[in-house]
Parts: sequence; structure tokens; C-alpha cells
Amino acid sequence: MSLQATWFVLICGLWSAYFVTEGFDFGVGMLVPVLARTEEDRAAMFAAIGPVWDGNEVWLLIAGGATFAAFPQWYATMFSGFYIALLAILVLLIVRVVSFEWRTKSAHAAWRGLWTWVNVIASYGAPLFWGIGLASLLYGTPIAANQEFTGSFWSLFSVYSVLAGLAVVALFALHGAVYLGLRGRHDAVRARAQALAFRLAVPAALLGAAFLVATLTVGVTRNHQGVGGGLVVLVLGVVAVLTALVCTWQRRPALAFGATAATIVLAVVMLFVELYPRVMVSSSAFANSLTVHNAASGHYTLTVMTVATVLLLPIVFAYQFWTYRVFRVRVTGETSVTPADILAPRGGRPPDPPRGGARPDA
Repeated sequence: MSLQATWFVLICGLWSAYFVTEGFDFGVGMLVPVLARTEEDRAAMFAAIGPVWDGNEVWLLIAGGATFAAFPQWYATMFSGFYIALLAILVLLIVRVVSFEWRTKSAHAAWRGLWTWVNVIASYGAPLFWGIGLASLLYGTPIAANQEFTGSFWSLFSVYSVLAGLAVVALFALHGAVYLGLRGRHDAVRARAQALAFRLAVPAALLGAAFLVATLTVGVTRNHQGVGGGLVVLVLGVVAVLTALVCTWQRRPALAFGATAATIVLAVVMLFVELYPRVMVSSSAFANSLTVHNAASGHYTLTVMTVATVLLLPIVFAYQFWTYRVFRVRVTGETSVTPADILAPRGGRPPDPPRGGARPDA
């Protein structure tokens, strides 16, 4: 496999990691108005993703950086042509980050309600634009012979790209509901999340399957692809989405979460399989399309990047694995022992009396 193809596959993997990890915390944000009844419910939902949402975004930074370094012409054409859409995503991601921090700065209901809704809107908007933008790479946008984007913001919108955006939103919402059902323990939020996942499973499965079929069709008709490779991914994707549907109905959250994660990965893989060897299809003239060859960096640059990635990427995986392991305890909403209590020296302050009773030494 050439270095250009290797980096194309690696970028596909980075987008898959971003969509799987960031997907469930986007989904949690989408479901706050539906699942939360009280401020305690909202706090519990945000606490479920609190330790990991920030770290999940590292995959987006790596994917963007890898695209810039490995395929600079792809990066330049895409980021200049999709400027408004990417700016909208950036603004949504920024205000979403701000909402996590600012909503707790005041106990006033109106203040917390404002930033809760900011988080909800951003959690819907960013996945929608991601789906539309990435699908447009395959469907085609106007690109001139000099590899410059000649369209407008509206060039990104087609029936297929809008379907992709809606499918991403639906799959993320289901992914988030299943995650909440897995993270809670015998509380109202967990029960409501499991019931909602049951209702979301069918529309998410239908939209996910429709996206897979549409991607295969678009790849054949607009990118001159064969049917073989895409058909294999399509079958695997349909199996994954049906597995997610069944496991959700059977209230098996761990298996359902794995199935929704697999569905998201296969949706990204399907898009990249149908895209290769091109990275951006030109709708104005097919010969103007960007490929892994005419958009790639030189051999020396790709070699240095490959060596650095082999050394550094395992550290990123290890760090995320450690993070998820440390924060693997389910969120219950109940008072628990804090790290300070664990580290406090023995013989320090006396323990607090049990609730509703006298001190142990009384």
C-alpha cells in the first residue's frame, strides 16, 4: 500500500474515532430537553460526559492536522470552499464548550436555561453540518481545473448530503441515549434514557440504512466506483444497525452501545470506500477531482509523518483508555466519596455522621 493510501485510511480511522467518541456526548446534549425534568437531572446528564467530552475532541484536531500535513491541497480546497459551514461548526463547538462552564456560574434558572439550550442547539447543529460537509466530498462540488472551489455555501446541499446530516444526528442521538442507559444506575434518567433509546432505534436504523444505500448509489453514479467493496461494507453496516436495534429492544445497553459505535464506524468507512481514490469529487468536470495522488504531500513528508505517528499515536490511545478507565464508575447522582476523602490521612477530621443517625462514637 502506498503512503498516500495509508494516510487516506488513517484519516478515515481518525474521523471514525471522532464520530464514535464525540457522537455519544453530542447525543447526550441533544436529549437534555427530552430526558431531564429537574436541574438535578440536567446536572447528572452533563456529569455523565463531563470527564470525557473535552478529550474526545482531540480526534478532530488530529484528523484536521493529518489532512493538512498529508493532503495539503485537499485541506486548502475543502477549507476554503466549505468556509461558511466549517465556520458555523467552529462557532457551535466553541459555544458548546462555553455552555459547559458557564451554566454553573449562576444558580438563576434563566441563566442555566439559556446555556442549557445553547448546548442543545450546538449538539444538534455541529453533527448536522458534519454530515452535510463530509457527504458533499463524495456527491461533488464545483472545482476548477486549478483545484479551486468555485461554488458557494449552497453547493453543499443536496438530497444526499441532507440525508447524511439527518442520519448522523439520528445515530448520535441513539448513541447518546444508549450511553446514558449504560452510565446511569437505578435512577429516573437512566430509565427514561433506555425507554427513549427504544423509541429512537427504529428511525435511527432506517436513516442509517438509507444513508448506507445512498452512499453506495452515489459512489457508483457520481464517482465511477464498482459495487463490490461498497456492498461488503453495506452488508456489515446493515447488520450493525439491526444489531443495535435488537439490543436496544432487549435492554442490553453494553451490546447496544457497541453496535451503535460499529454502525457509526461503518458509515464513515462506507463514505471513504466510495470516495477512494478521490478525496473531493468535482461536479463541474470529473477530471478536476482531487485524488490521493494530486492532493498529497511529497514522499519525504509522508515518511516523516508515518514515523512520528507510529511513535505518538499509541500514546493518545493509551491516554484515552486510561481516562475512560479512571472515570468508568457509573454516574448515580448520589453523594460519593471524593478523591480528597480517599487521600485524607487517617486520624484527621472525624468522619461525618451517617444520614439520619448519631455519630458512630455517640
